Amino acid sequence: MTERPLTAMIDPAAGPPDCAAYGRAGGWRAVRAALRDMTPDAVIDVVTRSTLRGRGGAGFGTGQKWSFVPKEPAATRRKYLIANADEMEPGTFKDRLLMEGNPLQLIEGMIVAGYAIQAGHGVIFLRGEYHLALERLTRAIADARATGWLGADILGSGFGFDIHVHSSGGRYICGEETALLTALEGKRAQPRSKPPFPQVGGLWGAPSVVNNVETLCNVPHIVANGAEWFRALGLGPDGGTKLYGVSGHVRRPGTWELPMGTPLREIIEQHAGGMRDGYALRALLPGGASTAFLDAGQLDVAMEYGAVEKAGSRLGTGQAILLDDRTCPIGMLQNLEHFFAQESCGWCTPCRDGLPWVERLLAAIEDGTGEAEDLDRLADHARLLGPMGRTFCAHAPGAMAPLASGLRLFRADFEAHIHQRGCPLRQAA
Repeated sequence: MTERPLTAMIDPAAGPPDCAAYGRAGGWRAVRAALRDMTPDAVIDVVTRSTLRGRGGAGFGTGQKWSFVPKEPAATRRKYLIANADEMEPGTFKDRLLMEGNPLQLIEGMIVAGYAIQAGHGVIFLRGEYHLALERLTRAIADARATGWLGADILGSGFGFDIHVHSSGGRYICGEETALLTALEGKRAQPRSKPPFPQVGGLWGAPSVVNNVETLCNVPHIVANGAEWFRALGLGPDGGTKLYGVSGHVRRPGTWELPMGTPLREIIEQHAGGMRDGYALRALLPGGASTAFLDAGQLDVAMEYGAVEKAGSRLGTGQAILLDDRTCPIGMLQNLEHFFAQESCGWCTPCRDGLPWVERLLAAIEDGTGEAEDLDRLADHARLLGPMGRTFCAHAPGAMAPLASGLRLFRADFEAHIHQRGCPLRQAA
């Protein structure tokens, strides 16, 4: 039977475990092992050897990221560990499952990660709409403090660590780690120039590490069971399991913990139950709204970083959004670009002014007032905004991923909208 360490203790009927039940089920082993038997460098080493990569979308090596933090002990220099729990990527709901189902797993992961980088303070930057997650995280943190798992001198090790939850005011741009740090400081959420990188100069100028919730939830299992065990969970070069999700007109939309590298076809047809009667799959965004479309003929791709990139997209969050044959791709793209346009922080001109232009062009095509030249204008925006490095952060390149691939895959749909002066699907209805 496939091991599912991330979701093994999640029971929606029973609710999340308290500290005692969590310990009886195998929790806290990683904290004991790390604080009693391992140096901070040893923790970083085992996480590096595990090949754990960031589960928030970028896929950067977690151990490598930690290794960039200066080595001074927590007592001699302020350091911060931040869990990015903002989860505003459209179509993504994996971190919510982890925080609502087993918040102590995240807390243990943060304690171990905090020890590895010698940070004394942890912050969970939580999406403001996640009210149940806030309630359960707050209760779990209080329970962990009361039972000695948070606070000064944990397990008599001399290492102290505490966590507080920051409920975000919202904005998609807070998924970018430097914008998140700026928001935590009480300022407008805008990305920062690098260098300095957050690991050297982050929150209030102190060394800081920002990790995704799912990333941190993997840490206790790696430390407790070893790097080789974690690598063996994956089906290919990427170790561990992954929370994969599907939304769209499938029989069972949801999210499942599966081995890293599980084929897309298995996720959609077996776990999501396939398409509903009367719907056929046409294309999909494999890793959330800011990834490029794959067509229905690419379902045998393994859902791992390299394989999805080779197929022309990104693994992203691993949460697929499906497009069926009864949904207008132009309308879907307009909806996506409306979101990206309104969520731009406004810092740089190409993103601030370019994304609203894209949205208006798509709206005109969908409403029947578009012209053939509009396709060239959209292609120009995708070409100019898409490559990394032409805007201040990755927001605009992410927004261009579905557009550029959509222009290629749905060219006939765009032309039909223009020639028929409106959406053919809407006219047929």
